[in-house]
Amino acid sequence: MHTELCDRLGIEFPIFAFSHCRDVVAAVSKAGGFGVLGALGFPPGRLEVELKWIDEHIGDKPYGVDIVIPNKYEGMGELDPGKIEQQLLAAVPARHRAFADEILARHGVPKLPADEKPPSQLLGWTKATATPQLDAALRHDKVKLIANALGTPPEDIIARIGDSGRMVGALCGSAKHALAHKKAGVDFIIAQGHEGGGHTGEIGSIVLWPEVIDAVAPTPVLAAGGIGTGRQIAAALAMGAQGVWTGSIWLTVMEAQASPVERELYFRATSRDTVRSRAFTGKPARMLRNAWTDAWESAESPGPLGMPLQFMVTADAVARGHRYPDKAKDVMFAPVGQIVGRMNEQRPARDVIYEMVQEYLDTIERLQKLTPGA
Repeated sequence: MHTELCDRLGIEFPIFAFSHCRDVVAAVSKAGGFGVLGALGFPPGRLEVELKWIDEHIGDKPYGVDIVIPNKYEGMGELDPGKIEQQLLAAVPARHRAFADEILARHGVPKLPADEKPPSQLLGWTKATATPQLDAALRHDKVKLIANALGTPPEDIIARIGDSGRMVGALCGSAKHALAHKKAGVDFIIAQGHEGGGHTGEIGSIVLWPEVIDAVAPTPVLAAGGIGTGRQIAAALAMGAQGVWTGSIWLTVMEAQASPVERELYFRATSRDTVRSRAFTGKPARMLRNAWTDAWESAESPGPLGMPLQFMVTADAVARGHRYPDKAKDVMFAPVGQIVGRMNEQRPARDVIYEMVQEYLDTIERLQKLTPGA
């Protein structure tokens, strides 16, 4: 299981692991894969702390950082984080805030303590707020890769990452978007199928992967979308991918920071228990279906706002869910892909990597036996 990307990044296995947990990033890279820290929820100062911790615990292994600059969002063009936040806050209808508050009250989710600092309602959803996150990432030599989760990165961002000697990539859900990434000059493309967790498109993985691989060749492509087994990795590499981009499968490993309530939700879920919903971020994202997602699809709903306005409505709900998981389990933000049906136990990240590799090898051996004269 070794591709050109392995050589370029100095890794053993082309298994890329996206996670918001620094412990997962370090564990995956130390096991031979490539950990990628999701920077979205971290203010620049806190992100610097997380990256410093990874540097100190990852040894001589490389890792990456994932930022989020959408192609289109409310407030595009404004580069002052303070101004854009005030501008967007003023654009949020009171009806939407009242609807969110009513859902939480109906399910008995307490409000945050009065002395607790309110959560950021903007995060890194814009160029203005993601650029300081990029600044932090580029100060760390072991960060060898930057990925943009939504759309083609801005031209100056691509140039800046490239000039630093790092690889830059972007996720896509269609061949059209992949071609836009290639034209912009990214080093690799992540093709994420409909089955994936978080923001994802309409096309299933087994159709999307070869479409994108053929469209952008020879640009390297990582396959994504509900991957959690060695058999899936074998299928992706057989189609021409140079590796796999995984995310959901790391939500329940021992190193993940999920609460016992969150873990139990994932353990009990089947692959049919997810839904693509705009209820939390304003763009279609796959997550566990629950009372919150149902409410925003109901006749009483004012309808989700666009990105990043919807999260400015729901940031309080996300924070209260983390603060009071026992009370919020029926309305909690739980992004995850359809691979959740296989996430049934808590294991070390290293064991997950090794099991994937072994199953990949077993799959290749089985295929070779199907060849006449093998």
